[in-house]
Order: sequence, then C-alpha cells, then structure tokens
Amino acid sequence: MEFQYEPNRIFMTDENGVLRAEIEFPDTAGGTLTITHTFVDDTLRGRGIAQKLTETVIKQAEKKGKKIRPVCSYAVRWFARHPEYDYILA
Repeated sequence: MEFQYEPNRIFMTDENGVLRAEIEFPDTAGGTLTITHTFVDDTLRGRGIAQKLTETVIKQAEKKGKKIRPVCSYAVRWFARHPEYDYILA
C-alpha cells in the first residue's frame, strides 16, 4: 500500500478501496496547516504508519513555507515527543 494524496489529506486504502490510514491537515489562517485527524486501522498499528504520515505533512509544510498546528491527540503527543520539529510549529 502506498500513500495517496489529496489537498489537505494523505491516506492509504487497501486493494478493495477500504480506508486503512489517513491524516487530515486543512489550511487555516496565517499560513498554518492544522492536523485535525490521524487514523490508522487496527490491522496496521505498530508499523510506524502514523509517524510516516506526520513526517510527510511536515515535508509538505516545509516546501510550502507553512507552519503546523497539531490539534488531534496523536499529533499533539507526537510533536511533544519530537522536539526537533518545534521549528515547524505555529
């Protein structure tokens, strides 16, 4: 499975088109991407997929010169454990 991209959303589906993982990050005022939702299906947990989704959002924010505001519980915890990314936080 590979990531699929839409504006403000990165996700994975299985071979049947069933959603297995996603992260949503709408643009908000002031050039900020707000991570509002992170989901990984139970069958894929423990494989680092949520981290890869988060890191992909960080790369997109860097390319666009935007900051990130983590709002969903996963993103808040992830950024708290990774202070090396404090530079990208709004």
